[in-house]
Amino acid sequence: MPMIATIEELEAIYGQPNEASTVKVANRITPPYRMLIDKSPFAALATCGPEGLDCSSRGDLPGFVRVHDEKTLMMPDRRGNNRVDSLRNIVRDPRVALLFLIPGSGSTLRVNGRAQLSADADLLASFGMDGKAPRTVIVLTVDEIYFQCARAIVRSDLWNPDKRVDSKSLPTPGQILAEMSDNRVGGEDYDRAWPERARQSLW
Repeated sequence: MPMIATIEELEAIYGQPNEASTVKVANRITPPYRMLIDKSPFAALATCGPEGLDCSSRGDLPGFVRVHDEKTLMMPDRRGNNRVDSLRNIVRDPRVALLFLIPGSGSTLRVNGRAQLSADADLLASFGMDGKAPRTVIVLTVDEIYFQCARAIVRSDLWNPDKRVDSKSLPTPGQILAEMSDNRVGGEDYDRAWPERARQSLW
């Protein structure tokens, strides 16, 4: 199977982007882009490190990624499984990307930049929820920001409630863990306990 090996080959297939694809790119957070960030309850965070690339989901109340100024975003690292893959990468390589989703909107928002981690007590306290502060905050300097057109959302019909997958047709986390660990962890008890465990450890 022949593969595309040069930029020239790639551009021969796709040509050049039109003006609408390039004029939308900003090096700062413009007022319209801030509105999108403020309405978003979910983002995918991409990082890179010596082992390769990583992408993790981040979700919270809308506006959970705080616009500090036109060049700076701040995102709390809420409770999780303590793998801290993204955080390990940021410490070793500051390059990051964010992809914001807004329920019901076809547009997504892309941010590329460089990040650092802060454990400043006052900053952590400012992100407290239910009396619980995050252990770190990701501070992101924006290099470029732009919206992406709605084609992917339209093709996937992502927000159509009639297209939701029945969760009973999918393997559960407990089933996956049990299979991967020869039943040492996971199983029905894991799945049964998950809703209450999540409720108590959300923040």
